[in-house]
Amino acid sequence: MSSESTPALVKGAAGVESTASGGPAPAGPPTRSPRSRSTAAYLRYAAGKLAGAAVSLFAVLVTSFFLFRLIPGDPVKQMTGGRQVSTEQIAAMRREFGLDLPLWQQFTQYCGKALTGDFGTSYQFRAPVIDKIGEALPATLLLTGTAFVIYTLLGIWLGARSAWRNGSAGDRTNTAFALTLYSVPSFWLGLLLIITLSVGIGPIPGLFPTGGMESGSTTGFDRVLDIAHHMVLPVITLVAVEYARTLLVMRSSLLDEMGSDYLTTARAKGLRDDLVRRKHAVPNAMLPTVTLLFVNLGTTVAGAILVETVFSWPGLGGLFYQALSVPDLPLVQALFFVFASAVILMNTLADVIYPLLDPRVGR
Repeated sequence: MSSESTPALVKGAAGVESTASGGPAPAGPPTRSPRSRSTAAYLRYAAGKLAGAAVSLFAVLVTSFFLFRLIPGDPVKQMTGGRQVSTEQIAAMRREFGLDLPLWQQFTQYCGKALTGDFGTSYQFRAPVIDKIGEALPATLLLTGTAFVIYTLLGIWLGARSAWRNGSAGDRTNTAFALTLYSVPSFWLGLLLIITLSVGIGPIPGLFPTGGMESGSTTGFDRVLDIAHHMVLPVITLVAVEYARTLLVMRSSLLDEMGSDYLTTARAKGLRDDLVRRKHAVPNAMLPTVTLLFVNLGTTVAGAILVETVFSWPGLGGLFYQALSVPDLPLVQALFFVFASAVILMNTLADVIYPLLDPRVGR
């Protein structure tokens, strides 16, 4: 054995002896804690959902441009109202609204401006589209927001009570009534309420006004009461149709929890039945309902086109109906994008929040 290899052998033997005697072992790759791995998994999950939402928003932007150009009719001729207009005047209007440009150029201009929040000028109102949406948005939020709060609380409460008393007369009555209302078209129910409670029928006098948001002749607190009076029938229509879905989802979720072991344990501890339902069963059954609530919250911004049209409510739904009748392409495209974006963003928010409520999601 050469003298040069002797030090290396001595060092190797010393390393083996040190390891065998419990000395410091060679440092391996750093390991991450379970908490950091969970955080990284959640961030990847949230990033995927946000990326999917961005793709969906772009798809909506493209769809909103091409979809409404399939509607038959010429916007320029519709705006002339059947009056005699020269060919030069029609051509000038087309140049004013950019309808004389090739379709691909209209599309690129529309996408470029939309990304900056500029959706163009309304054909019929001759005003910026974003201003018209801003004017109608508060009325929609007032109507649909009020209905959202009422039918959410009512649906959760009745759904929980029906499931807890599954098979009882109250459960069968609530479920049958909810299914009946859920299958009724909202515009038909609205017309029925107008006939019975606004116009009056037989001995029933007209109790509630329709046609707008307010009478226009009141101020101060009287104006608040006047608006609330006008809201009664459209809110009843929205609540009657929408509360049923919340009730059915809540009832189904709670029925799935009824046979769980933790409820048996809670009862064995001597807890009252109502306390077991409120403190243990309902919070766990709320998870599927949370997703539905976010979906409903997205449609709150979108408004209720049929209900607002039937009751002449000056919101986004009524504005969409007016724009569609022309067709007012910049306005109808922007409203479609706003409606779809609200639903997409609320669904994405629900997906991002859901793992915080249930850690099993997103792993």
